[in-house]
Amino acid sequence: MRQHPPQGLGPPEAAMEKDLDCCQDGAKTVPSAGLSTEGTETQLDDFVGAHHPDYNEEEEEQKYFRRKRLGVIKNVVAASLAGTLTYGVYLGLLQMQLILHYDETYREVKYSNIGLEDIDRKVLMGINVTPVAALLYTPVLIRFFGTKWAMFLAVGIYALFVSSNYWERYYTLVPSAVAIGGVIVPLWASMGTYITRMAQKYYEYVNYKEEQEKERQRVPRDACNAYIIVFQTVFYSCFHLSFVCAQMPMVFFLNNYLYQLNHTLFAVKHCGTLSHGTLPGFNKTVLQSLPRSVNLIIVESVLMAAAFLAMLVVLVLCGAAYRPMEEIDMRSIGWGNIFQLPFKHMRDYRLRHLFPLFIYSGFEVLFVCTGFSLNYGVCALGLERLAYLLMAYGFSASACSSLALCMLRLRRHIPLLAGAFIHAALLVTLFCWAPEPRYLAQAPLLYSIAVLWGTGSALNKTGISILLGMLYKKKERQDFIFTIYHWWQALAIFTVYLWSGLPMKAKLSIMLLTLVVAVGTYLWMERKVAHNVEVRLPRIPRPRHKTRGYRYLEDNSDETGSDGDGDKEDEGRHPTEATSEDELPKEDGEQLG
Repeated sequence: MRQHPPQGLGPPEAAMEKDLDCCQDGAKTVPSAGLSTEGTETQLDDFVGAHHPDYNEEEEEQKYFRRKRLGVIKNVVAASLAGTLTYGVYLGLLQMQLILHYDETYREVKYSNIGLEDIDRKVLMGINVTPVAALLYTPVLIRFFGTKWAMFLAVGIYALFVSSNYWERYYTLVPSAVAIGGVIVPLWASMGTYITRMAQKYYEYVNYKEEQEKERQRVPRDACNAYIIVFQTVFYSCFHLSFVCAQMPMVFFLNNYLYQLNHTLFAVKHCGTLSHGTLPGFNKTVLQSLPRSVNLIIVESVLMAAAFLAMLVVLVLCGAAYRPMEEIDMRSIGWGNIFQLPFKHMRDYRLRHLFPLFIYSGFEVLFVCTGFSLNYGVCALGLERLAYLLMAYGFSASACSSLALCMLRLRRHIPLLAGAFIHAALLVTLFCWAPEPRYLAQAPLLYSIAVLWGTGSALNKTGISILLGMLYKKKERQDFIFTIYHWWQALAIFTVYLWSGLPMKAKLSIMLLTLVVAVGTYLWMERKVAHNVEVRLPRIPRPRHKTRGYRYLEDNSDETGSDGDGDKEDEGRHPTEATSEDELPKEDGEQLG
């Protein structure tokens, strides 16, 4: 039925009213095309000025970056705490179980027919042999999951190892040992990358006002070195406390069941430099009474709770090391390139000259936990004082990690050389000294050696991580560099596992020779760097994206201190830092040569 206009309005007036209504409806749904960008900004400024007269843009910016800096500090403390809990739980449980399984009576009464000694040998083999292959998959694992989630996965597998000890059988212990061996290198490589990346982000948040100037001129090469030194010092000060935490099961539980030294060391004839293998003559019965299964379950539950807490700390408190699109870019260079780049970075003479130092770093930490603590400490003081000897080492290493802060004022080689000198003096002392079995008067000297060894270890490990952070600031390289470092450490630990039957003098000679070579090659490397000798680094391929269009703000990032500054390392280095054969791929399908 036909609609008629209201009375009092003629056809021209009705048409005008209809057009007006249409214009008003369109204004409600469609943004005005006539408003320019400048007009929008003017309206926004008027709105802010009219309704928020106390708004101070500079003050709000300061508050925002203060929150960012506090978040970075929270990330570093959380990662350090998680690493301490994880390694402390793993080391404490392994030590307690190996002592229990060593006792003949314990094995016969509780596990008479499952071959516990053979299972323990295969557990140690799985833990020490599996990391040899870690260089093949660690960078792929870290790039696939991201730095934070690689840490979380590795800590979860450590917790799996703890849970497998509730039911001690071949099919629970050996697979979990192989799994934990598989994530040793990924865990510590992702931790090292994470701490270094947090130092760089903290520097960016502190110097956010200089961003416009940074875009016009090159960032100084040593701009964030101070934060790398401080953050790595904080991490290792916490991490070395894991050796103290690992002794809690012995101090509060296992020591109540151990025989005194006159029983356990009755047949031991030689200690220290005169000994062969691992404490020959040590009594096969070390427990004067067997712990109840309920008590063992309680101890393992406490350790499991600590491992679960470490997982929660990583999950809840550790923020991401990179923004999501940055992680996508780091993955999109191609999995073949990610697999090849660790091997290609080994062409860099700086890394090659540090290989002996990496190897010695692996030698010394396992030697103090096995060779020194057993053939010197336990042989002279008894098994019941093993925990206190390792606690002295842990406290010393934790406290002396702060000595690395001297790199803020002194040259970076001084802490590394100081740690090497301390260890060299101790190795010569141990080579010439054979403590008397069952002689407690030697305790002060043994504790002094443990404390000094902890000092050298702290300077060694903290100094190496700081050095790598200083030499390789580009964020796209850091996971490769720390993977190489911890892989060489794992190879050294595997070597110590193999040489367990050698005479003590042979072990000390190998360590001293390795230390001398490490110091010589390190000083040679520093001399080459000082003379600007050509560095051969592979180029990092550009991200390969199949789609086009908006991904994220590349030039005007919403985060000041854009993480793209890492690219400036290659732009600002001397032109010989990459050889001509290291070309960027020109096609999406082309692999890094």
